[in-house]
Amino acid sequence: MPNPTAAMLVIGDEILSGRTRDANMHHLAGALTKHGIDLKEVRMVSDDAPAITAAVRALSAGFDHLFTSGGIGPTHDDITADCVAAAFGRAINIRDDARAVLRAHYDRTGTELNEARLRMARIPDGATLIDNPISAAPGFTIENTHVMAGVPQIFEAMVASVLPTLTGGAPLLSQSLRIERGEGDIAGPLRTLSEDFPDLSFGSYPYSHSGAFGAHIVIRGHDGARLDAAIQALSRLFPDDAS
Repeated sequence: MPNPTAAMLVIGDEILSGRTRDANMHHLAGALTKHGIDLKEVRMVSDDAPAITAAVRALSAGFDHLFTSGGIGPTHDDITADCVAAAFGRAINIRDDARAVLRAHYDRTGTELNEARLRMARIPDGATLIDNPISAAPGFTIENTHVMAGVPQIFEAMVASVLPTLTGGAPLLSQSLRIERGEGDIAGPLRTLSEDFPDLSFGSYPYSHSGAFGAHIVIRGHDGARLDAAIQALSRLFPDDAS
């Protein structure tokens, strides 16, 4: 059986402007790989309601899971929750359980639960809360879409909360070999080898360092024995150039 598939939607003008470097995609890709869920697409959109809503509809329909990052805070430009609600045709209001989570947190810290902070308790009808052990404000899951914060520490905690509830497949394994030749020399034999191992994927990633050049060949698959056989075959193709 093929592994479940996933997409990620990264939301925020600060990402697209270059002001903030996204770290959440890198973390999610690694976590999903270990869990046996294949991340197939990552899309970035600005803080634009029609764009977010359209992306949620398309990605949630195209993949088994959709993870969103960003736009669920207390400020006026945090519009992700509203857009996700619109994408699924759900009403959105302050939920009593989310309000209780926030009130308990702010009472402990001696902070006022004001109108702005209450925006983070607005949850679409029918959604399940995602725990946030860092700052309390919850994410939520609605159908196959998991809506999470953009702050990396909080995003990672939410991923850790959600992943155990999802059914995964076989973890994706990989092995790599560095070959000190140009890709033009490697391409032909590598294509033939990939045809001999159609169940594996082969990637070539060139490098140049201090005048030396070559490529890192990465082989990925779910069967460790097949990976071993492929990497050994690759080594035999380039016995004097592989390391």
